[in-house]
Amino acid sequence: MSIAQPADPIRTLALPGGAEIDIALRRSARARHLLIRIDDSNGEVELVLPKRAALRDGIAFAHAKAGWIEKRLDALPPAVPFRDGTVLPLLGEPLALRKPVNGARRTRRVDGALMVPGGEAEFAGRVRRWLIAEARREIGRRAEELARRVERPIERLAIRDPATRWGSCSAAGGLSFSWRLILAPPAVLDYVVAHEIAHLRELNHSARFWSLVAGLVGEHEAERAWLRRNGTRLRRYG
Repeated sequence: MSIAQPADPIRTLALPGGAEIDIALRRSARARHLLIRIDDSNGEVELVLPKRAALRDGIAFAHAKAGWIEKRLDALPPAVPFRDGTVLPLLGEPLALRKPVNGARRTRRVDGALMVPGGEAEFAGRVRRWLIAEARREIGRRAEELARRVERPIERLAIRDPATRWGSCSAAGGLSFSWRLILAPPAVLDYVVAHEIAHLRELNHSARFWSLVAGLVGEHEAERAWLRRNGTRLRRYG
């Protein structure tokens, strides 16, 4: 059964510093408490209301959290748009986004630059599609190699853009990874792939699981720490 959503799903919220932001309202059958969610990738703010919560209580809750929301938004790293001149950290190496001057029609990498044809409206989409394809290639190669080592098949491999997870593994052997990992250092990408491949044998986080991860990729605490420190920054690209 679907849950009736607020008739006016967008409200304006005044922040202590004087700025005003839009806040989206959404009811959820799974929510047990009023909750504020902030999307790190675009700074959008959402108020989640339990099924029977009064709308006025939700609005009051958002006003009470205005200071916290402002601090969270102020702490977000600057957004990095995909446009001519932007430099991306492709697996630890700088990659400059450029418009070709020779009438090329295909997005291609030339030394340390990604030549992106087309107009302004197409530029970001072409960059994103190229990065997704590159992520699929790099992650697929690593995943297949490690899957052979643990002697488990990969039933499906998907490249997506999840809001929170960097990777996941289903009980059926399906793997999913964030394309944004292609913008992380190689050792970080290796760790995330090893983490999900280890789940093909141990669908848990037991001592045996972590031992298997270490056997695949070695010491990995530094890579986990890097993701904790820089995960929000990765989500600000594009």
